[in-house]
Amino acid sequence: MKEIANKVYYVGVNDRHKALFEGLWPLPNGVSYNSYLIDDDKVCLIDTVEVDFFVQFMENLREVIGNRPVDYIVINHMEPDHSGSLSLIRKYYPNVQIVGNKKTFDMLKGFYDIESGTVEVKNGDTLELGHHTLNFFMTPMVHWPETMMTLDTTAGTLFSGDAFGCFGALNGGIIDKDIDCSSFWLEMVRYYSNIVGKYGTPVQNALKKLKDVSFDYICSTHGPIWHEHIERVVSLYDAMSKYETEEGIVICYGTMYGNTERMAETIARSASEAGIKNIVLYNVSKTHHSYIIRDVFRYKALIVGAPTYNTGLYHEMDVLLSEMANRDIKHHLLGWFGSYGWAGKAVAKIKEWNDNELHFEAVGEPVEMKLAMNDEVKKQCEALGKAVADRLLADRN
Repeated sequence: MKEIANKVYYVGVNDRHKALFEGLWPLPNGVSYNSYLIDDDKVCLIDTVEVDFFVQFMENLREVIGNRPVDYIVINHMEPDHSGSLSLIRKYYPNVQIVGNKKTFDMLKGFYDIESGTVEVKNGDTLELGHHTLNFFMTPMVHWPETMMTLDTTAGTLFSGDAFGCFGALNGGIIDKDIDCSSFWLEMVRYYSNIVGKYGTPVQNALKKLKDVSFDYICSTHGPIWHEHIERVVSLYDAMSKYETEEGIVICYGTMYGNTERMAETIARSASEAGIKNIVLYNVSKTHHSYIIRDVFRYKALIVGAPTYNTGLYHEMDVLLSEMANRDIKHHLLGWFGSYGWAGKAVAKIKEWNDNELHFEAVGEPVEMKLAMNDEVKKQCEALGKAVADRLLADRN
């Protein structure tokens, strides 16, 4: 097993079988479940792994400590991909003490019917392992109520739970300095926007607690261990949790027979001609919403459009707007358009979503098309694209 620093070992596993994380978010490159072991006078395990990988997990533990017992298990996050092995591991180490906070133990009882052998910690508490000292930081709602982080002050290692994590299995190397990290940056944005994105304020609160804390490694529960890129990782989380964005436009559309798609293409060309380089178009029925939400967190402007369907809004667009509203995304611009055959409802429904749920800054004049594109509709689409582009360009000054 890989030694990270000063008797701190990686004992996690990779999952290349699961198709959807949480049954929702695609995993084309898999995901890692990271667990860490501190080999000291008292042996301490930081988080576990999903129970399906328990046999491999135990092999990893024994490769480091042999037949020595595990004295403590620190649970930074109770989600079952990190706590799922607790019941089984207690059968192998019946005297192990589970370290967590009050909310941890409420979930521990509910998930695994475990009530004994626990050590409760509060913000600022410490735990001595011998040569290593652990310091605990409560970071609730990053992204569950019980989440916390653990700092090994001896090894300069921050065990951050899901914070600073990303999708993608680890392909041999564990630490960022030993691998090509290029594929992980967008996967970190996708992970944050899909999983943590609703909780910008709690993330900011957590970052404030860490502001004056020194560490050389960030050991998340998913993705690489961060060492060389710590500043970039923390800065990225800071920006995302403030809903800071790049200049650019995400254009999302639903289409049944291609007519609404033509509107989207016309809007995109107009925005490009007005000077915007970062423009992405997504068919909401083809591209998984995970990737659309990722790019909404990256770019400041969003333009959405869809047909009227059964006197309402095209289903996949309705779902996407619901997913975005659920994340309380802030500081965005919104333009919209729609189409209909005999009873126009899409444009009005999108406006309702923005008025009641999204609360984005409305830009341009919405475009409503009956049946198919004509010269007048084309001009209106071009005007909408230019209006959104001009609003973005105004922020450059």
